[in-house]
Amino acid sequence: MTIRASAVVVMLVSVAAACSAPSEGGKELPPVNPTATSMKDGFSTMDRLVEAAKREGTLTVVGLPRGWMNYADIIDRFSDKYGIKVIGISPDANSQQEIDAATRLRGSKDAPDVFDLSLDVAVANAKRFAPYKVTGWGDIPDRLKDAKGLWYGAYGGYMSIGYDPRKVSAPASYAALVKPGVSVALPGDPLRTASAFSGVMAASLNDGKVDAARGVDLFARIKRAGMLSQPERAASVVDWDYLNTARAEASARNDKPAWQVTIPRDAVLASYYVQAISKDAPHPAAARLWEEFLLSDEGQNLYLKAYARPTRTEAMEMRGTLDKTAAAKLPTATGTPVILTIPQQDEAKSYLKTHWSQAVG
Repeated sequence: MTIRASAVVVMLVSVAAACSAPSEGGKELPPVNPTATSMKDGFSTMDRLVEAAKREGTLTVVGLPRGWMNYADIIDRFSDKYGIKVIGISPDANSQQEIDAATRLRGSKDAPDVFDLSLDVAVANAKRFAPYKVTGWGDIPDRLKDAKGLWYGAYGGYMSIGYDPRKVSAPASYAALVKPGVSVALPGDPLRTASAFSGVMAASLNDGKVDAARGVDLFARIKRAGMLSQPERAASVVDWDYLNTARAEASARNDKPAWQVTIPRDAVLASYYVQAISKDAPHPAAARLWEEFLLSDEGQNLYLKAYARPTRTEAMEMRGTLDKTAAAKLPTATGTPVILTIPQQDEAKSYLKTHWSQAVG
């Protein structure tokens, strides 16, 4: 055999070895599939997923301001742990604007790999996502995940009443907010602001059922009494518990907070932000590693430090992996949490569009 022919044989053998599946303990492993629908399906082990993600080297996120839900710490922990650069685009984008950004950047290396979305936007755009079931999939409640793995909840909260105990006693119900001399606020216009809309919906709950007219009527009575105010001036604010709890922590004085938080008994309205992987993700392995991190015990506890409620809370409590110190800071909720379905949201939004301005203004 000539020297040139020998070189060709060596080259072919080398290429074949590089393309073949790696072995572990003499056992051949399946090739890495960066478009996998689960860890087992595409990577076999976390180490192999990490290896594939590191080769990509980058993850692009959208709509994640570093001051929101402890994302500064979450992003930095992920980047330091796995050696992957995280690039954030349009940090102040809302859920629909995240989708719009992906449409605008489709096909470019700058397109987002992952999304952090409200449930309604995720459901409406499910065809744009790549299915992937994280390792902790079984711990996520069925109502907070798509059966195919197109989207799944990561964190959320319960609607609450934050109040100044120097000016008002703890409201036992939303109806108790109708009180002379006690100013009340929503975090915006419910026709335009999702959290304000949810505040009206929480006030509308009656035995676990939604009655939009009930919520509108409550705030109409508060307005007629001259007590509907702005959050910065109000004695009580109807808002998500993670935001009201953050206000309480910020206002703490000598271990006696000037702001306290309560969730009315049997009127627990819940809402969760969901995660999704773009089917056009430029960095598909890094995207899957990101979701594994967010839904891991570590990632879930990082959300908890921002007073958000992890979707895997129940399973983590059972296994003793939930951060008990952080969890103890959350307000107590009594009763079964209600999560509005998309049809319920649509019906309620239609009612408010017709009646809110007339009744409340």
